[in-house]
Amino acid sequence: MAGRLDGKVAIITGGNSGIGEGTAHLFAKEGAKVAIMARREAEGQQVQDAIRAEGGDATYIQCDVTDQGAIDSAVAETVSTYGAVNILFNNAGFGAGGQFPDETVESWNTVIDANLTGTFRMSKAVWPHLIEAGGGAIVNMSSIAAVIGFSKNMYDIAGRTPSASYYVAKAGIEALTRHTASMGGQHKIRVNCIRPGQVITPGATGGGTEHVFKKVFDLFQILDGPGYPIDVGNLVLFLSSDEARFITGEMVNIDGGTPRKL
Repeated sequence: MAGRLDGKVAIITGGNSGIGEGTAHLFAKEGAKVAIMARREAEGQQVQDAIRAEGGDATYIQCDVTDQGAIDSAVAETVSTYGAVNILFNNAGFGAGGQFPDETVESWNTVIDANLTGTFRMSKAVWPHLIEAGGGAIVNMSSIAAVIGFSKNMYDIAGRTPSASYYVAKAGIEALTRHTASMGGQHKIRVNCIRPGQVITPGATGGGTEHVFKKVFDLFQILDGPGYPIDVGNLVLFLSSDEARFITGEMVNIDGGTPRKL
């Protein structure tokens, strides 16, 4: 039985841990050749080696999405290694701890640069290769933070909230998704975006075992949580596959049923 991504070449940023790592394994099992792009070399090599041990095809390529030169070099290496690019999962990004109005301008710029501008940079670099391939799929990483607010009671329960820069970066990624999907239609390039909620990853747990906002999620989440990287990976796989051929410009929630969305 053929894999759902047989013959496809996929780039996954932030592919060395969490959702990116889980998706890289899943893509390789479905027949894709996977370029794992991330900053931390040791972790990236471990993911590469684990996928190869499973019989998959993956190559770690060091890349920092805040560095256009590094992106251009990494994309060129992917094409040199695998001959094309068909899929891009813009997964790399992170948040900050500062609360408005005390978040610094430096923190704001760092988060916007890594999340929003990094997604723009990588999409721009991959775009001509998707056109050359006759089309393809981009999946961007947002968050339910892009579309929800919070009450004083919610803030008091959690003791904090994601930074203003994180909210804005993710909302910007959604606007970028709509714009690039519009530009990509004529080239058979589909661009979609996902909004995870309570998903257990190293970054989301802060070194612990529970999501840092677990108490708030548990308050309004419809399904019992949490979710895991494989749950998100399955959604990214669907949106990247030909099964989603008639879906573009969409923001897809994967959050256990969070009712407070706009």
